[in-house]
Amino acid sequence: MSLRLLQHRADDGTRSVIAATADNATFVNGVDSVRALAARAIADGSDLAAAVAACGTGASVDLAAELAAGRLLAPIDHADPAHLIMTGTGLTHLGSAEGRDKMHRDAAAAETQTDSMRMFLEGVAGGKPAAGEVGQQPEWFFKGDGSGLIGPGQPLVSPPFGQDGSEEPELAGIYLIGPDGTPFRLGLCLANEFSDHVTERHNYLWLAHSKLRPAALGPELLVGTPPEHIGGTSRIYRDGALLWEKPFLSGEANMSHTIANLEAHHFKYALFRRPGDVHVHFFGTATLSFSDGVKTQEGDVFEIEAAPFTLPLRNPLGKDRPTSIVAQAL
Repeated sequence: MSLRLLQHRADDGTRSVIAATADNATFVNGVDSVRALAARAIADGSDLAAAVAACGTGASVDLAAELAAGRLLAPIDHADPAHLIMTGTGLTHLGSAEGRDKMHRDAAAAETQTDSMRMFLEGVAGGKPAAGEVGQQPEWFFKGDGSGLIGPGQPLVSPPFGQDGSEEPELAGIYLIGPDGTPFRLGLCLANEFSDHVTERHNYLWLAHSKLRPAALGPELLVGTPPEHIGGTSRIYRDGALLWEKPFLSGEANMSHTIANLEAHHFKYALFRRPGDVHVHFFGTATLSFSDGVKTQEGDVFEIEAAPFTLPLRNPLGKDRPTSIVAQAL
């Protein structure tokens, strides 16, 4: 199994990095974050596996026990949350247009192809360009900054004005921008790109509003060449009982775009090549409980799991309380 990196926080607040393989999981010596480890690899002109080897490893770790104890964090973060940027792309998976088109088809005459379907079909036609060619650009959205990124076990909190809080099981690419502006992909994470589908369904121009929500990352950062095929299961539990369950697919074999094409259209903007910034980029999904008519409620627990990740991502649904915000003139 490929190398997986995790971030750990002990009960006394001490942070560490864990390196896990098929054989064992051990603490990495001398680093307290995956970002710091990646910065070392960039500076040395090596890769993450070599950086782990250079640091050396120590005590073994029981990952399942540490997850249950709440000591595993999201596998990437930034000391200044404003320098972690969350973005994503939609309509990138084969079959992903179906749920979106159901939401938007009333906005156009029955004989008129919706904008969602047009964008999806353009991606199918041009999302996997030949080497050296520029592929079709995907749908793109801004998700937020590091203040909205949570790890396993933490609640996904819907704002008081939110009309829905639903899961989106998918993969996220994790990047660190090097000193010369080069984006370095550190690996992939299992992710829940939590969204407000009722708001989006009202008018697709409200997609931007619907995406300004927190998002969760699974505990493991999968290092190395992304798998062509990833198959997993998305579930919702209510009061301890299974409410909804459905398989989902990801990886390029199940996508209408290559990961390289999605990266090219994100990082073509100089704004996203600022040295030292971390990027979490969600690659999209084709599986939503909302499309099956599920209406989530506070206290529901989302669970996402998929091989080759060995640990699940679980997060309860929370609801923020109303507040009064009034801008003041100076």
